[in-house]
Amino acid sequence: MLKQLKKVILLGISIFTVSSALHAQGPDEDQLGAWYMYFWNTTFKESNWGLQGDYQYRDWRGLGDREQLLLRTGVTYQPENSGVKFTLGYANITTGQFGTEIDNPFNENRIYQEALFSNTLLKRLLLTHRMRYEQRWVEDQDFRTRYRYMLFINVPLKGYELKKGTPYIAFYNELFINGEREIGNGRQVQFFDRNRTYLGLGYALTDKIRFQLGWMEQTTVNWQKGQLQFSMHHSF
Repeated sequence: MLKQLKKVILLGISIFTVSSALHAQGPDEDQLGAWYMYFWNTTFKESNWGLQGDYQYRDWRGLGDREQLLLRTGVTYQPENSGVKFTLGYANITTGQFGTEIDNPFNENRIYQEALFSNTLLKRLLLTHRMRYEQRWVEDQDFRTRYRYMLFINVPLKGYELKKGTPYIAFYNELFINGEREIGNGRQVQFFDRNRTYLGLGYALTDKIRFQLGWMEQTTVNWQKGQLQFSMHHSF
């Protein structure tokens, strides 16, 4: 009887261990994911104020395995003759677990401040710099912050501007640094959070609407994964 009880206990432990390992699995680094994104911005007439936002659906494998749904909107202000646009915004992010059997999504609310400015090199290299500071309330974690720096480079393949009918090469790199390491219940994160590198092709359908298709490699402390990115960029 005692031997049978031990066997049952060992079997139960084995099942629990395997189940936990399956639920904690990381993303498949060889599987290509996809992000579908819409970016927009507008300026109030005869004003330095405006709005901007982006709405993104991210999938671990293309479609059918949600990675994230991100909804972000902010108020912008550009001081006269400064060349710098400032944003104060809010984002809501729902993140799903890798794998199609169990999603176990968790939620994050985020407030962010950013500064955006541009310059041109060699006439064709259109550079944009973005510095962003985030305050994050992640479900089941302590309050945290994060610092981000992104460099965009767009290269028109004809002319020197991204105006109607212009194809262009698009590149960006973004670095994420955590502001705190302690996130609650004895858990820690690294100062380095992640890095994203992107290369794609774009086309300006009009002076205010552009489309891009590209490939992005995302590197975190624990995994590295490639994603296709489909994006629409809209000014109005």
